[in-house]
Amino acid sequence: MIVIKTPEEIELMRESALIVSKTLGMLAREVQPGVTTLHLDKLAEEHIRDHGAEPGFLGLYDFPNTLCMSPNAQVVHGIPNNDVLMEGDIISIDCGALKNGFYGDHAYTFEVGEVAEDTKKLLEVTKQSLYEGIRQFKSGNRVGDVGYAIQKYTEDFGYGVVRELVGHGLGKVMHEDPEMPNYGKRGRGKKFTEGMVVAIEPMINLGTKDIKQLNDGWTILTKDGKPSAHFEHDVAIVNGKPELLSTFKYIDKALGIKTDAEDEFRNLK
Repeated sequence: MIVIKTPEEIELMRESALIVSKTLGMLAREVQPGVTTLHLDKLAEEHIRDHGAEPGFLGLYDFPNTLCMSPNAQVVHGIPNNDVLMEGDIISIDCGALKNGFYGDHAYTFEVGEVAEDTKKLLEVTKQSLYEGIRQFKSGNRVGDVGYAIQKYTEDFGYGVVRELVGHGLGKVMHEDPEMPNYGKRGRGKKFTEGMVVAIEPMINLGTKDIKQLNDGWTILTKDGKPSAHFEHDVAIVNGKPELLSTFKYIDKALGIKTDAEDEFRNLK
């Protein structure tokens, strides 16, 4: 069942989403060669609690940490550990926060030092595909319109679109209806209406779309061992249009990135 949010609830969700955004912005300055993912995880937990929220992932479905940390060929759900990040790595950091009874949940794939050009391009395309999908999240459209936009954009570059993992509705529960695949057919699936809130999160592979799971029961990685990218935003339908609740602006500031990519999805009044 899709749970429609009131304007007041959407503002509470924005508060939770922005705690995640600020946490990712803080981490952007810390992602360096030689740093362990477990160290970053501890920093994130402290930051979330200092902002009056609880880590959204810690203990959820028995997940053991605050962050999902997925380097290189890991797609999602990697468990923080004492392995150090290396020059040329990439790492998806997926973060959640719970405040006022509502979840925020979004993700960004970071470069660690200088990365290979083909990997850098994968990140650029995956990030842009997120905005292509968000643009289709509006009243009257359907789930398939978002999935088609992401799939078409990324497959035109020859990339693999993960099928088994999807975005989702978001609210008082981390994973609500509807499921939001990153592939699909236009005009198919559940219809979008005012007050819906979802997490849109393309997971795109440099090679095959096929994945496998490690024996830890969590970590998902590409079957061919090639890199995977993952970007995620929380989005609400407000006045019939997509409005971002989360933001990459704190990451952009930390990394010195100048962009107006989010402006069309913001209430700038």
